[in-house]
Amino acid sequence: MSSEPNAIVLVVDDEPQIRRFLKAGLSAHGYGVVEAPTGEAALKLATTTRPDLVVLDLGLPDMEGFHVIAGLREWSSVPIVVLTVRGREVDKVRALDGGVDDYVTKPFGMAELLARIGALLRRSRPAKSATTFTVGGLEVDLERRLVRVDGTERRLSRKQYDLLRLLVRDAGKVVTQQHLLRELWGPANSEDVQYLRIFMRKLRLAIEPDPTRPTYLVTELGVGYRLRTQDQLPEPA
Repeated sequence: MSSEPNAIVLVVDDEPQIRRFLKAGLSAHGYGVVEAPTGEAALKLATTTRPDLVVLDLGLPDMEGFHVIAGLREWSSVPIVVLTVRGREVDKVRALDGGVDDYVTKPFGMAELLARIGALLRRSRPAKSATTFTVGGLEVDLERRLVRVDGTERRLSRKQYDLLRLLVRDAGKVVTQQHLLRELWGPANSEDVQYLRIFMRKLRLAIEPDPTRPTYLVTELGVGYRLRTQDQLPEPA
């Protein structure tokens, strides 16, 4: 069963067979499911049912899924998972910059989708007062600006720490290159991707057990980076 058995998931897809498949899989794991075949219906249902998470296709008959994302983000921080056949980098970046929390391409595995949904729902709970982020042997103390790996303090430059802090803030999610560049160096440097790669390489050298095969800081090719959470760590070899 799901760790969030009372959570309501709004499924937005114009294909009835996809909606049936998702409803069966989600219901079997304890989720309540509401369905919308169009963007207009999705926006109306979101205001009346207040779902805990939205699974959204980008190709809808009445409007682009991007418009649904924008409409939701005007008033809600509900987690949004895009589920689409569109695998182009430009669509991923646009969706993630627009405020979605995860991006899954069709065809997809139900087990993976359930895992992503569960992780997002756990992270969307009201934030606790804890100021320490831990994953594997990595510990980031945000209050004291300390970083430890396996109990040993690692010294980072200010920019390296700021980069890590931004990824900690959205741990488990893909953070786009453009967002990181804007946050770290301002809008004028939002295209200096090579500069960001240099800092990411230095950060990996400082905190990764094997920087050539990162455990914590994962590259989403052409899109950005993801700091893994505990439930996203790979199984030991």
